[in-house]
Parts: sequence; C-alpha cells; structure tokens
Amino acid sequence: MSQLHTLTMPKWGLSMTEGRVDAWLKEEGDTIAKGDEVLDVETDKISSSVEAPFAGVLRRCVAQPDETLPVGALLGVVAEGDASDAEVDALISQFLADFKPGEASEADSGPASQKVELGGRIVRYLELGEGGTPLVLIHGFGGDLNNWLFNHAPLSEKRRVIALDLPGHGESGKALQAGTLDELSQAVLALLDHLGIDKAHLAGHSMGGAVSLNLARLAPQRVASLSLIASAGLGREINGDYLQGFTEASNRNGLKPQLTQLFSDPGLVTRQMLEDMLKYKRLEGVGQALASLRAALAEGSQQRHDLRQAAEGIPVLVIWGDGDQIIPAIHAQLPGAQVEVLSGQGHMVQMEAAEQVNGLIQRFIDNA
Repeated sequence: MSQLHTLTMPKWGLSMTEGRVDAWLKEEGDTIAKGDEVLDVETDKISSSVEAPFAGVLRRCVAQPDETLPVGALLGVVAEGDASDAEVDALISQFLADFKPGEASEADSGPASQKVELGGRIVRYLELGEGGTPLVLIHGFGGDLNNWLFNHAPLSEKRRVIALDLPGHGESGKALQAGTLDELSQAVLALLDHLGIDKAHLAGHSMGGAVSLNLARLAPQRVASLSLIASAGLGREINGDYLQGFTEASNRNGLKPQLTQLFSDPGLVTRQMLEDMLKYKRLEGVGQALASLRAALAEGSQQRHDLRQAAEGIPVLVIWGDGDQIIPAIHAQLPGAQVEVLSGQGHMVQMEAAEQVNGLIQRFIDNA
C-alpha cells in the first residue's frame, strides 16, 4: 500500500505570493522524516527552509534551483511505501493540470491585519485562530508583526493569537511620548482592552520580552504566562554597538552588518529585507522613535531595566540561542523558569528554529 504526498510552495506571512527555489537539501531517493528540511526557498522577506509535513521517500524534485514559483505550486513528491514511476508521473500531471496560480495564495491568506485608534494612536494587529486563553506576540526593537512570520499560524491552531506592531514600529503610529517600556506596555494593554481580553499569554522577543515583563509588573492579573525569547530585561549586558548601528544606519552598507548579527546564518539577510528595513527607517518619525527607545532601553552596553522580579508567581518559559550576538544567552538562567537554550542559534531564534520554538511554546502554554 503506497501513498503519495505533494510538497508545495508554502505561504509565509500575508504578503507572500511567490518564492524562489534556492537549493534542494535532499536528493531523489532520500528518506525524509516529518520536520526534515527538504529545500531552501527565498522570498521577498527572508530565506528559509521548507520542512516536510510528512515522512517518506523523496521520489521527485519537480521545482528546479533558481525557479520562481507561486504559493501552492508543486515542489516535489514524497511517497510512503512503494509507488511506481508511472504513479508519480500521473500525480504530477494531474496536479499541474488542476493548479491555478493565485488560488492557493488567496485561500491561505487568512484574515488581513487590522488597525485601531487607541489613545490617539493607530495600532496595527493581526489576529488568527480562536478559543482558549489568547496569546499575544510582541516583537523586538525595530521589528514588526512579521517577525512572527513562521510562528503565528502554527501557534493559532489551538487558540486565538494576536500579533501587533508596537508604537513606533511597522504600520502603527510612529510618534512616541517618551519611548519608555511603560508606554509600550500600556499600548499592549489598551489593545487587550479593545479586543475584550481580560487575561492573555504573552510571548515577547528581545525588547518585546521586556515589554511583556513590564506589562506583568504593571498588571500581573492580566498575564497567564510569559514566553520570553532572547529577552531584554533579564540581565545587564546588551550589544550597544548594534543598537547604535541599527538606529543610525541610513543605507544598505550601514545596515547589513547590523542585521547579519541577528541571525546564525547571515545568508538569511536578503537584499529585499534590507530594502524593506531602510524604507521603514525613512518614514517620518521612525528615526526619533528608535532613538528614544534605544535611550530608554540601554545606556551604552548596559540595559537600564532589571525586570526579573516581575516574573515571580507567573509561569515562565525562556528560550535563547546560544550564539546570540545581541543579548548573551547567560541571561536565560531565570530561577523558577523553564529554560531552553538552543544550540547553534542566534538572536532571531523564533525565525531560524521556528518549528522547535513553536513546539516549546505550544507545550508550555498547554500546561501553564
């Protein structure tokens, strides 16, 4: 008894419509396990690996390196059990005959992001899933809700999950009053109030971790748990040169050395990623917002906030990459927390080791 599976171009984030095949990581005839990285794909946001959602033998590599294909297009065929070449050929022919570019992209796009005015400021957010105690995803310094590109949908399979653009970031209002953690935390609380959420799990990355901890300090009754990923606020040291370099960079040559420090694989920093970041940094008010936030976060290479006590009495998961060049992984050692330090990973561990991070957060929240 055999079963054939199609491996198709995934959709990462709302805006993705196509991807370029970079390289196959497996060869025809290789046995693959569920979760194995099968090929690398580059989008206009980031490069990443396509993981197998099933186990079997890679029978056919249909897509070729350097080929750009729409979301949902056929990449390869995986077989469980014995299947003849004729059966594989028939499946491919049928798929290509039925496939209409654009339909998969539209069907998988899901809800669009929304904007709401809170306290005189526009805040953008994206909501997926339903049920359970909601989870709120809070990005880091200079990021936006797309930093959760590989996490948002998988985490929403069991519950309502909201990602937002913090004030000064993404498509939210850029003007800040003082750029303090209190201001950012209050913006998250205002969004929770708007959405009718009394209590939520919080997952924060980097500065977003500090925002989450600070929110727990301000309103502990609103926080069901904390998932802190490479979080600020858990120790003194921080890469002040990165913060300064990122804030001041005004062209690709100035920005690229900063962004490559975020990843264990510098090749993930694409030209489009640089262009998108520069476009954001040139928006009116962004430069001032980033400068205010940087000053509020750190003085040189020393963080201003020690928020470890804010986590007391709340279930906490701490995730870090042991190769983090922005905030050292030694900060992960928080008493009473579940601590997971991932080998070979950098600061953007939720993107580079998405499946592992998603599994850790999902299991932690289920038991919190």
